[in-house]
Amino acid sequence: MYYKREGLPEQDEIVLCKVTKILPNAVFVDLLEYNNGGLIHISEISPGRIRNLRDFVEVDRQIVCKILRLDKEKGHIDLSLRRVNSNQRRDKLDEIKNEIKSEQLIANIATKLKRKSDDLYQEVSKKIFLEYSHLYLCFKEVAEEEADLEKIGIEKNLAKDLTQAILEKFKPKKVFLSVEIILQTYDSAGVNKIKTLLAKVQAISPIITMAYLGAGRYKVNLEGADFKAVEKEYQKVVAIAEDFNDKISTAKVEREKAEEEQ
Repeated sequence: MYYKREGLPEQDEIVLCKVTKILPNAVFVDLLEYNNGGLIHISEISPGRIRNLRDFVEVDRQIVCKILRLDKEKGHIDLSLRRVNSNQRRDKLDEIKNEIKSEQLIANIATKLKRKSDDLYQEVSKKIFLEYSHLYLCFKEVAEEEADLEKIGIEKNLAKDLTQAILEKFKPKKVFLSVEIILQTYDSAGVNKIKTLLAKVQAISPIITMAYLGAGRYKVNLEGADFKAVEKEYQKVVAIAEDFNDKISTAKVEREKAEEEQ
């Protein structure tokens, strides 16, 4: 990984480390995002009594740690492994994964242009890091058409090649859910009542699509950036259907399994 940050990390920062040495009561690590090393005391490896540190860590293994204490004058860094929760660990590993993915994208462009990948990385990152902390944050905005590499300062032809590659690699994934609404009403104004329900469903999002299946059945396709977003739209459909129900009208909502775009 090319990515390096200047200076020292901040206290409580979550960092990726590589184990370099194991002593009876401490573990030495390199901070992979910084040009610094640090130490994890045995008490910060895991809760409870530890008989052998090698049961928890091994040399060359990468681990996610939290900055516990900093001595900026001496450059000493104390870290903790046990104080990193599962969400923090997952987020850091996702961050690193996306940054490596971004670096590989640049390496592929370098091969295409017959240039050295480290030289191209320096050229591109120098401009991007003026506005972003990581390459992948910029690339995601490019994929979402919220950023323009040429405006950031990347040379026109290079920006074009990078943007094309980014759109292929960082295209936002979407989650789709199909819902069937079954309506029945004996209301004299039933047609208008059904039209009102469908209009309310359509108003949930402009990208919702609907199709009439016959016999009072309608298929509604929901779309979102993740399962949580789609579930939120689904619950809105359910609420609208519940408002339709009365003594002479019924609305039933049946859902299919949500699928993520590959």
